[in-house]
Amino acid sequence: MLKIKRVPTVVSNYQKDEASDASVGCGRNCLGACCINGARLPLYSCKKLVTSGEKVVVNNEAREPPVAFLESLVLGEWEDRFQRGLFRYDVTACETKVIPGKYGFVAQLNEGRHLKKRPTEFRVDKVLQSFDGSKFNFTKVGQEELLFQLEAGEDDEAQFFPCMPLDADNSPSVVAINVSPIEYGHVLLIPRVLDCLPQRIDHKSLLLALHMASEAANPYFRLGYNSLGAFATINHLHFQAYYLAMPFPLEKASSKKMITTENSVQISELLNYPVRGLLFEGGNSMQDLSDTVSDACVCLQNNNIPFNILISDCGRQIFLMPQCYAEKQALGEVSPEVLETQVNPAVWEISGHMVLKRKEDYERATEEKAWRLLAEASLSEERFMEVNALIFEAIGCSNQEEELEGTNQQNTNISVNQTSNRSHGSASECLVLQ
Repeated sequence: MLKIKRVPTVVSNYQKDEASDASVGCGRNCLGACCINGARLPLYSCKKLVTSGEKVVVNNEAREPPVAFLESLVLGEWEDRFQRGLFRYDVTACETKVIPGKYGFVAQLNEGRHLKKRPTEFRVDKVLQSFDGSKFNFTKVGQEELLFQLEAGEDDEAQFFPCMPLDADNSPSVVAINVSPIEYGHVLLIPRVLDCLPQRIDHKSLLLALHMASEAANPYFRLGYNSLGAFATINHLHFQAYYLAMPFPLEKASSKKMITTENSVQISELLNYPVRGLLFEGGNSMQDLSDTVSDACVCLQNNNIPFNILISDCGRQIFLMPQCYAEKQALGEVSPEVLETQVNPAVWEISGHMVLKRKEDYERATEEKAWRLLAEASLSEERFMEVNALIFEAIGCSNQEEELEGTNQQNTNISVNQTSNRSHGSASECLVLQ
């Protein structure tokens, strides 16, 4: 069994040592049975997702879209909690810069984020772990940290209800602040919070995250996910999201088409990026895109492969990055220079937003150092190809006839039929691009 001493980031003001949970009573206005009766929150019901739509270009020339209601709701409620002093530090005071170089890695000095943490033993060799109600989870957060309820609607228009009961019998999905934010508007999406789901991707929850990305209607708003073993610090299903008004280096990375599924989801391999990964985009609908990525994630989970997800471009692009940093760290295979930074490459770091804890690392940050740190998290080329084979089999595709090294060959479409192992799908046909 691999174990690593972890000091997880505090995401709630009620996150504390297990030993102090033995007190009688609550008094914290939490989401437990002791406090939830009579609790009310705004409810935002997303409009129905139909098609994946056209790509939104993230650059200085992009036309500014009108501010979406969900965006104004997130930022308005987040600012309210900021004014009420619910955050552990002022993230707007953190220094941020773009590291000179080709890729434009973003460095932030966030010295406050590593303070007031609780030590724990965190397993890094098991992606799927059972929910443990005795440890911190999101039913223990104070209701003042919750912003609103979110649901995937079926109507053509979004709906907003300013004050709706929290229905304990129909577990709501909620959006809450992260009290240790990385950027302005940093929130947590917690699907079906009262069901106490462990940190593992399922089809319904990933689709809800895409609903949120689509409704935000801002390409600078991204959602991220960390599996266990890939620096999730709480084993209670959640996504993170925040605004960063510049493209992530991951979003700018070049890619090469690998396969296109029967429902038109295109899967590409990232090129010339320090962490090997896959890009999923397109599809006849956003549900097609979500289901394909969910199948891939379930495959990784079942094969005990840690991974990170970045949901980008208003839900139209999803980056899937299997990684092995925590395992290498436990085995003593990470370079001492990288270890000294104390940076755990979770989804935001993998995407190119380097959250640095020490001033000297911030002041001396270079593209070479950022690349070296992220490369420690990447699977080897051989292992990455093995993982891709597992994923393609799981989504009903095969790339056995693909030759990645033949980049100068004329592209040829090859039709491959294979039975899908999806619980809700039938056989899928994929086009393999050589």
